[in-house]
Amino acid sequence: MTSDFQIDMDEYLPLREVVFTTLRRAILQGELKPGERLMEIALANRLGVSRTPIREAMRKLELEGLVVMIPRKGAQVAQITEQELNDVLEVRKGLEELAIAKACERIDEDELKELDQAARNFEKVIQTKDLTKLAEMDVQFHDIIYNATRNRRLVQILNNLREQMYRFRVEYLKDMDARKALVAEHDKIVAALRNKDAEAAKELIYKHIDNQQQAIITGLRNSRV
Repeated sequence: MTSDFQIDMDEYLPLREVVFTTLRRAILQGELKPGERLMEIALANRLGVSRTPIREAMRKLELEGLVVMIPRKGAQVAQITEQELNDVLEVRKGLEELAIAKACERIDEDELKELDQAARNFEKVIQTKDLTKLAEMDVQFHDIIYNATRNRRLVQILNNLREQMYRFRVEYLKDMDARKALVAEHDKIVAALRNKDAEAAKELIYKHIDNQQQAIITGLRNSRV
């Protein structure tokens, strides 16, 4: 394990959360590579912690799809596969179309202003090298739409799916052209919601996700050439 990363201590967070955040960021930013074995003892020594928070972090990372447990081999960083991507985004497309249709009916003026501000916040950081921050800005935009549905169960399901989507979202955001395209797509989505145009909004959100899917698949195939 030659990856160069260090733990960032936060006095306000439990150690297990600090370890989880550190390992998560290392995977998302490519410091821990797909297929790389994650040895508890080596990670504990590197981060200066016991094996317990490492083990707890591994369980959470497995739930997010970032780590897989291999029988008789232990944990390793999960590969990004087309099948996994297609499975997750197939579900996401259906749920996002439902969410944005309900949001069109129920979103209020304060939420529309908040959504527009989230779009501007994303635009302001598209030049950043911090992929985690950029992904979080995109997540915040979509969260406002989810909450505008007033459907707690739908929000809960979408939030669970979001964790599985996180890695794909970061992969897509590595490309500057993709970031610029997202800015334009966000603005069109805001306009459709403001106009209460559910059909346009559903079409836009489907295309929004489909563009990500196709771009990531192209990237995966190019990486294998």
